[in-house]
Amino acid sequence: MLFYILTLIVVLIDQGSKWWVRDHMSVGEHRSVFDPYLHFEHYQNTGAAFSSFQGYGKWFAYLAIVVVGVIVYYRIKGALSGIVMDLAAGFLAGGAIGNALDRLIYGKVTDFIVWGSGSGIMNVADIAINAGVVLLVVGMLLRSWCERRSYSFK
Repeated sequence: MLFYILTLIVVLIDQGSKWWVRDHMSVGEHRSVFDPYLHFEHYQNTGAAFSSFQGYGKWFAYLAIVVVGVIVYYRIKGALSGIVMDLAAGFLAGGAIGNALDRLIYGKVTDFIVWGSGSGIMNVADIAINAGVVLLVVGMLLRSWCERRSYSFK
């Protein structure tokens, strides 16, 4: 149940924040939040991470659907069980769905979060995907460690 709740929460926060940015900021507009550490800048990305593959965003929407399908498949098989893996899967699926919705509805992804002085621009879905990857690695390491110690980790 944690997986589904977290997925939904990530999608709602991601889509809500993107709606706010599209509704209250012009493309290219900059808003200070905690300068110099964090600011918002409205950007529309028609490609993938780091503005690569511009114009091919719809293909990444289809890839996101496949990724979510793979996550659900491995959850059903029991390979992604336990709280850490549920969190990882929820963040990954929620982030993938959030960006896929943008790509399918608008043909581009709304990015707006800038950390520091130009370390790239992202959105809530991107942060969730990064958190999901970190938790997936942590979960795999914990599971491996527990199996070597003959403990059950679930």
